[in-house]
Amino acid sequence: MRRGFMRRIGCFLALVVILIGLVIVGLAWLLSSLTGQMLLTAVAPAIALVLVVVILLRLARGVGRAAAPLGDLVEASARVEAGEVGTQVDVRGPREIRALGRAFNSMSARLAADTDERRRLLADVSHELRTPLTVIQGNVEAMIDGVYPADRAHLERLLAETRHLELMIEDLRTLSLADAGALALHREPTDLAELAAEVVAGFEAQASGAGVALAINATDTPVIDVDPHRLRQVIGNLVSNALRHTPKDGSVTVRVRSAADRVELEVVDTGSGMDSASAERAFDRFWRAGEAAGAGIGLAIVRDLVRAHGGDVSIQTALGEGTTVRCSLPLSASQA
Repeated sequence: MRRGFMRRIGCFLALVVILIGLVIVGLAWLLSSLTGQMLLTAVAPAIALVLVVVILLRLARGVGRAAAPLGDLVEASARVEAGEVGTQVDVRGPREIRALGRAFNSMSARLAADTDERRRLLADVSHELRTPLTVIQGNVEAMIDGVYPADRAHLERLLAETRHLELMIEDLRTLSLADAGALALHREPTDLAELAAEVVAGFEAQASGAGVALAINATDTPVIDVDPHRLRQVIGNLVSNALRHTPKDGSVTVRVRSAADRVELEVVDTGSGMDSASAERAFDRFWRAGEAAGAGIGLAIVRDLVRAHGGDVSIQTALGEGTTVRCSLPLSASQA
């Protein structure tokens, strides 16, 4: 592809030079005919040749400076098309070509990062889905074989695993809607404190089984115009994430309070916390700290849903000192 591109550039350059030479010769002949100076007619070809050579050298220099980096871009584009994502080119040539080279390098690097994230997502989601499916399959087979009775305790365990699968599928669906810009909100007047209390109640059994104290601290807050289903998803992801990273005898506290023209939701845990580098990437999609469990999409979904409501989200954390995630939501839809 690069040789073909350079060959076309050379043909174009030759055509331009020939046309310029013909124009010069034609003008010289016309001038000599009008003035009757035959000497000018005799020397016109020589003058035209000199001018053509000068123009050719200048064009060759200018085209060469632009054609070489453009050839690099053509070759690199072919390599990316063939699957070599992340291919980079040397930034050189005229200013516009250098800008094009930098843009290509940035695009290629981003494409490589996205490809790596998709591969890791597939691996992580496959692992996350396999675990509850294995538990469900094992328990059902044991019940069929008569190893386990089909009693309430065993059926509740199966139900818990199916709910885990449902939450993961809903997270993936939300992420795909956010990527497509199709994340619709169905707003209605909602008491965020009451909504948070309902979500926390659903996690009490999990927190008790993990030996973690789960509490809610909610003051009287005004009713806000939000999508209760999406806010329930936000609170659920934050509490689930906090419980996952909080050891036994730790605590997770959900706080809801009014602040100026906004309502703030905080989830505070006494877990392992994160260093500054990890905190900066906490809301990145498909990113996990070390060997942490999960697919790395929970906090990313929280950020997308809060921003869709016109709010903002922040994190305060330190290694070994726990984590606080704060979501700030406007009081009215007009501020969103």
